[in-house]
Amino acid sequence: MFNTVEGNSTFYGLPAIDVAKRWADESAEGFQFALKVPRLISHDAQLVGCERDLDALIQFAAVLHESGRLGPSFLQLPPTFGPDSATVLESFLDRLPGEMQWAVEVRHHDWFDQGKHEEHLNQMLRSRGSDKVLFDSRPLYQSPPDDEIEAVSQTRKPKTPVRQTVTATRPMLRLVGRNRIELVDRFINQWVPIVESWVQNGLEPFVFLHAPDDTFAPALAKRFWTRYCDQTDAPADQRSAIPELPKPPRQMGLF
Repeated sequence: MFNTVEGNSTFYGLPAIDVAKRWADESAEGFQFALKVPRLISHDAQLVGCERDLDALIQFAAVLHESGRLGPSFLQLPPTFGPDSATVLESFLDRLPGEMQWAVEVRHHDWFDQGKHEEHLNQMLRSRGSDKVLFDSRPLYQSPPDDEIEAVSQTRKPKTPVRQTVTATRPMLRLVGRNRIELVDRFINQWVPIVESWVQNGLEPFVFLHAPDDTFAPALAKRFWTRYCDQTDAPADQRSAIPELPKPPRQMGLF
């Protein structure tokens, strides 16, 4: 079984509270939802004047939190949101309830300067107990696309520098792969010992595997978990945590 899901749907529109109650009731014990902050807040308002939408998000998240089903909710900022808006981000983070866990993904390249802006962001998150989202799109861009879906994905996903920075207790890795999931192996092999080191240090990492065609995402996630078990000598009960998956249909190539 999978024990978490990235709540990408909440980015496009926040469901009614009853939906949160249904998610809590229908999910297994220990399952956690990582909600994505609605784009009305992150992209349209860019964190300013969005109190009503933020209150709605917090109320929705509270239902999952009270049932033990809430993972770290994450704020994905647009590429236009740079270090010149750092005080806006600080003020926003200070409005978030401390009993819930939060993570931030930045995409403006000035946040990755290996200098004052990057350290300011890291310290901002550390001081508030917020995690930094670690985004890795290298697998997607390693070679020309194999099909139309990959071609579209390569026009949309950012190429931000890859980091391993941990700022709180639940580091979040978002790894964007390929529809030919075997092409992701060398990147999985890089990340597995890093994730294992987090676990050994008492952290609770959240790892999300993306494929241009969502059909391939479960198989990619299982591939990561299998490599993790192989490289960490995991016991048999952990190895069987994800069941056998049906083989997805192959996409027709354009190239």
